[in-house]
Amino acid sequence: MSDETRRSVEAIWRIEGARVVATVARMVGDVGLAEDLAQDALADALSQWPESGVPRNAGAWLTAVAKRRAIDGWRRRERLDERYRTIARELEDTAEDEWEPIGDDVLKLVFAACHPVLSREAQVALTLRIVSGLTSDEIARMFLVPVSTMQQRIVRAKKTLTAARVPFEVPEPHEWGGRLAGVLAVVYLVFTEGYAATSGDRWIRRDLADEALRLGRMVAALTPREPEAHSLVALMELQASRFAARESPGGDPILLADQDRGRWDRGQITRGRAALSRADALGRGRGPYALQAAIAACHARAVSVDATDWGEIVTLYEALEQLTRNPVVTLNRAVAVSKAAGPQAALRIVDKEVDAGKLRGWYLLPSVRGELLAQLGRPDEARKELLRAAGLTGNERQRAVLLEKAAAL
Repeated sequence: MSDETRRSVEAIWRIEGARVVATVARMVGDVGLAEDLAQDALADALSQWPESGVPRNAGAWLTAVAKRRAIDGWRRRERLDERYRTIARELEDTAEDEWEPIGDDVLKLVFAACHPVLSREAQVALTLRIVSGLTSDEIARMFLVPVSTMQQRIVRAKKTLTAARVPFEVPEPHEWGGRLAGVLAVVYLVFTEGYAATSGDRWIRRDLADEALRLGRMVAALTPREPEAHSLVALMELQASRFAARESPGGDPILLADQDRGRWDRGQITRGRAALSRADALGRGRGPYALQAAIAACHARAVSVDATDWGEIVTLYEALEQLTRNPVVTLNRAVAVSKAAGPQAALRIVDKEVDAGKLRGWYLLPSVRGELLAQLGRPDEARKELLRAAGLTGNERQRAVLLEKAAAL
């Protein structure tokens, strides 16, 4: 198979995969089985399309193959209960080229994957796999765990959903309390992968970011009294407003200090600030997504990096750190401290994280430390840290930026 064909198949799966799984899940009533059938269909595509060519409606082709595999599998069983017989007849009566917009089926898929029978880690991992089409390697990088561990986690999650007979539906309103936090976490991590991809040769994956924003808006519309749902939409709108300025025409990253703020989408900024205002108006205090949205709003208000209210951003990060106890938040606070109080104060914060060891093996820690050492006039140490960061990142564009910085020193 040519690299071009493989890339085409992978691109189609990124776009259509969630809809294929959701469509099949709606009919077979089993999310884990639906994902397995969709993966089997993808394997057929990889073997057949190099000779037959990519079909005009690739999503319909994948869905039809997955349906046929479901029917064949049930027929091979010695005993079929009435439920399976009924489903098989319905599938056979469905036109193979049927491919209609599926409305909220992807949202149902997210809620099924976020069922409380699963741990939070399993909820997020499974949804990133079946909704966003991320590979096990990509998800493992996001969780900072070995690929084999992530693969086992996803397999166990699918088996658990099947054993629990989790329904493919949006839950009743009284069930939302226990499910919403997981759904929001999934949407947020999908957007994060789109905002700064963990691997591959693209810095931004707008397909993922757009899907996350679409799902976030759905959730906020379904839960108008939930401030964190509105806050997450606010955060995504504000962050996505920078996309046009975050990369060059050739796809190279453009960091915040070098971005042309005239290219930031003012309409998205307005929508983001309005969503944050809706969350604040509910009067229940700011949660983690609201604090992050408030930080993004600070950047959106500033006409330049130097004009940014770094003191306010430090304060917001301190509040966020108290809520989350997340070492990544601590690193971001250190960057803000370097702007507000200088690199020496920031380096002390980062060195504490080095000693704690929680982010060992992640590129961001040596990357931030290298930047601070460079600002302090310690180029040899800075170069070493930046080269180490370049060796840890899985994203080719990010690696190129780090190597360029190291070479400049």
